Amino acid sequence: MKEITYDELKLLSADEYVLIDIRDEGLTLYGMIPGAVNIYVEDLENSDELAAIPKDKKLIFYCEIGRRSREIDDTTEYLAGRDCYSLEKGYVGYIRSGISDDTDKAGKRDRAEKSIQKKFHKQLFAPFAKACKTYKLIEEGDRIAVCISGGKDSMLMAKLFQEIQRHRQMEFELTFLVMDPGYNEENRALIESNAEALGIPITIFESTIFDAVDTIEKSPCYLCARMRRGYLYSKARELGCNKIALGHHYDDVIETILMGMIHGAQIQTMMPKLHSTNFEGMELIRPLYLVRESDICAWRDYNELHFLQCACHFTDTCTTCHEDGTTSSKRLETKKLIAELKKTNPFIESNIFRSVENVNLDTVIEYKQKGVRHNFLDEY
Repeated sequence: MKEITYDELKLLSADEYVLIDIRDEGLTLYGMIPGAVNIYVEDLENSDELAAIPKDKKLIFYCEIGRRSREIDDTTEYLAGRDCYSLEKGYVGYIRSGISDDTDKAGKRDRAEKSIQKKFHKQLFAPFAKACKTYKLIEEGDRIAVCISGGKDSMLMAKLFQEIQRHRQMEFELTFLVMDPGYNEENRALIESNAEALGIPITIFESTIFDAVDTIEKSPCYLCARMRRGYLYSKARELGCNKIALGHHYDDVIETILMGMIHGAQIQTMMPKLHSTNFEGMELIRPLYLVRESDICAWRDYNELHFLQCACHFTDTCTTCHEDGTTSSKRLETKKLIAELKKTNPFIESNIFRSVENVNLDTVIEYKQKGVRHNFLDEY
């Protein structure tokens, strides 16, 4: 399929074309180009919505980085006679175009910081600070590697760390660490552009993780996540840090609890902090532990920020590499389940979260502690 650049697209009048976003729901939830319609690539052939578009309209398809849309066969029967294009560099290219056109980067940084201090103080900074205090995530003399993947969560976490450091309630140092596991050019440039616009002094190092897991058929996301963490620990220690901070938030926690029960037949949670088993003296902390994803999205949208969603170089449908090996579809399915349950129980999210704070071992048939299994019959 022939390509069209975003600059060329802007020269067309709005009634000349229809933008068609072919990404899955896990990606479109993070944003779409204004005016686009979403028809997942697998549904194009039998789409009534596509068939209803007037024949004289140009069809401009886009995916995350422009690869899947470019591979659409426009000679097939359902596209026969249509004037079809693939948007070069996809949604990421559209975002980067907006960032490069933004000449007021100092103003963008100032607005983002002021919104944390004022408009979103209660929703973002307060729960961030509460988690840090409640779970003792930041301690005197810490050197913390704030790990930035390029998504909304880790970018906000970096800004919250900068804000709490300004309060000077204790002395600690920050290193904003970005690992490039094999990003394509567009994704890496997007991370760098956003970091510059937000005033985050990132340190980038490279690895070959994506190449290493590219040929793995079984659980590549699980292996990728474990390898990424190992590289982050290693680089952080090399830079003199004693902790790495990851951007998992409240919704990640409750989704993980529920998925563990539904898909893993186990009750466990994503802990607010962990000792590393392979890197002695290192810890992992999750300071967004009490921050809601909806509030992160509200901050992002209020400041008109656009962040990296999928960094994986061999698929446009992988939303995030999760250490538990769950796919984006399972996580999205769980997210929808919680939203459905919330319609009749407004406390469902907090109840799921608190359930792992209120475990009564007297009513548990079996449990494991430090790798040892215990049965209620042992003391019956």
